Amino acid sequence: MAEDCAKIIRHGDTFIVAGFKVIKSPTAREDGRHGCHLEVSEEDGSAIYCLQFSNQIYTKPRTATASETAFVSIAPKYVYTPLNELKDGTIVNLYGVVKFFKPPYVSKGTDYCSVVTLVDPSNVKLTCTLFNGNPDSLPKIYKVGDIVRFHRIKIREYNGQMQGITSGGFASLTFDGTVGAPVVPRTSSKVYTFMDEEHKTIEELRVWAASNISISGPAAKLSSVQPMLFFDLTCHLVGKAKVDGSSFLLKVWDGTKCPYPTWRVPVEAKDLEGERVLLHQLRNLMVDILVYDNHVQLAKSLKIGSFLRIYSIHAKQASADNEDVSHIEFHLHGGTCYGRGIGVLPENNPDVKELKTFLESVDLADSQNMESMSSVELDDTYSDFTDHESHLERCQQLPFTVLTDHQDLDNTELRTIMNSTAPQQYRIRAKLRTYKPQKLHQSVKLHCSKCNSLQEVPDGDVFDSILQRSAMTAPNPELHNTSWYDSVMWTTQDRKQRKITIHFVRHDELLQQPEDTLLMIEGGTLKEVWKLTKRFKCVIPVRSTEVDLELLDLSAPFLIQGNVKYYGCKQCSAPKPIESLSSMAAEQRPSWDPTEIAQVLGIELLQYVFVMRFTLVDGTGAINAYLFDYEKFFQIPASEILTSSFLQEKMQMTMNMLCPPGRRLGQFAIIFKGRWGGKRRDPSACYCICDVLEFNLCTGKTQNREILESVSRVPINLF
Repeated sequence: MAEDCAKIIRHGDTFIVAGFKVIKSPTAREDGRHGCHLEVSEEDGSAIYCLQFSNQIYTKPRTATASETAFVSIAPKYVYTPLNELKDGTIVNLYGVVKFFKPPYVSKGTDYCSVVTLVDPSNVKLTCTLFNGNPDSLPKIYKVGDIVRFHRIKIREYNGQMQGITSGGFASLTFDGTVGAPVVPRTSSKVYTFMDEEHKTIEELRVWAASNISISGPAAKLSSVQPMLFFDLTCHLVGKAKVDGSSFLLKVWDGTKCPYPTWRVPVEAKDLEGERVLLHQLRNLMVDILVYDNHVQLAKSLKIGSFLRIYSIHAKQASADNEDVSHIEFHLHGGTCYGRGIGVLPENNPDVKELKTFLESVDLADSQNMESMSSVELDDTYSDFTDHESHLERCQQLPFTVLTDHQDLDNTELRTIMNSTAPQQYRIRAKLRTYKPQKLHQSVKLHCSKCNSLQEVPDGDVFDSILQRSAMTAPNPELHNTSWYDSVMWTTQDRKQRKITIHFVRHDELLQQPEDTLLMIEGGTLKEVWKLTKRFKCVIPVRSTEVDLELLDLSAPFLIQGNVKYYGCKQCSAPKPIESLSSMAAEQRPSWDPTEIAQVLGIELLQYVFVMRFTLVDGTGAINAYLFDYEKFFQIPASEILTSSFLQEKMQMTMNMLCPPGRRLGQFAIIFKGRWGGKRRDPSACYCICDVLEFNLCTGKTQNREILESVSRVPINLF
């Protein structure tokens, strides 16, 4: 475009600039030009209209009549780079055939991300990672074999391979890769440039792709689904519902009937969106697809009536409770492996037109019109979704039960417990309806056994703030190198020039190995403290006074051992000088046990505990059971779960087994032996403190035995 302007525009000419973006000039300080400049914008259709005189040769501007002048339009012209000529650090325009892609999904930040791998006749592959805050602005790719045109994509080299990433002004067009299909671009831009000569490029790429890459055929039909298959489905959305925080239900059909019995996901009627009459008419043709994790946000935004292409659905075979008949469950698992995701197809998509024609021809033999359907029949439509209690009788007549304790107690109905006088001991068999907190890491609290108080675990920002404040106090050199520890001090090289001191506790006049050493640090940051904990056994943050070292504010941990931070109760603790530790250092083999350290320093140690509330039902009533465990919950230490993503995932899996998302409540049961407590017989003032939690294996499968674990009792006045 600049070259064309140079050929036509002369000094003194009048011209019109349209469709450009006004942005700040990054070089204004260096070149002394205006603070803003105009930048080409493909989305706005940039063009320059130059006022030209009929007499093209002139030496100076002059006044002319309208008949003597005309506007000449100058539009951008694009050069396209083959994939084998890409260079690191360049911004190019290119064409490519889609060999693999991931539909837009929510990235770890705030943007949506799409990944696409391109090939072209140069036999070079390019993987592009594209980001945009609006998913509609990402390439509208529907299947392998589609052809894309990218403008202003940035190329970078990584591990010897070229990659493409979005840059300023990135724009894309997508075309159907089928030979003979209309050349109609798909884009969210209102204005774009597409020259006649580019039709030839599209046709050539279609012909090349047809014989050189494996292009997937049409998406599978429900009538051809087989167990354990992963498949793509083009379908019509007729209903949707929230299941829980990590899963979402989509009810779809494609006009064909699955040859196997299919799973019905239990949801509340009030949560189900969709036309009731249509849902009833299609009850034998539609299937439930449970969408998980990163796909939930997109699933929630889908409009009823949309046409979808769902990629990499898992047809999972499962057996019904106490029955030999198998059924199929449809899952869209979390993640984006194998292009897993959801795409919304426009009305003019050829596959949508074909599907709509087919759906209109389907004879709904089981359908009923509104006039012939009573309200009772309409309500019966939802019996599969909402009647969680209807499975209780089967659940109570189980052929196989795992019991770990309290076999001497008979099961008691919740109705009887609610009408009894507290406190009592009972054993119940019930279903776990809900649990709180849903965010399981929030179930970990700090408990003081002396004053019986509970408090939240402070976050890292509180600790960091306390460390920063303590670093303002310079270390006292007179407290260095005492009879029981050696000190090292240095000044940081940054602007603040902080002074950091580490005191290494000796044993038998010698320093121990790092894995056996206790040290104290003054003036360190949170990052520096964590580095020390990875090498040394115990780290105690301290600060200097005039006469001794002392602990920081008890809002901060007084001791860090590995990944575990130990806290003291502010109300019950009476901190002593750090000098008190010298008695432990003089022991023959100091173990540096946190409980002993707390006792020597006058700290009332807070214990990590699990605190959860379970809502249990058995058809006769509902009851809240409170879990309070000092040590472990299903073999998971409360003190370690906050710093271990693995343990957090393990706990989530355990709770999904006890209260499975998207599964009928009747498939599982909990057995509690607890103490029914309260000051009055008013049910709202009563509660059940768990003593033993047992998992009832309704399916008769015994491989879950390893998750059984007793939990501790708690003083009844805690709550």
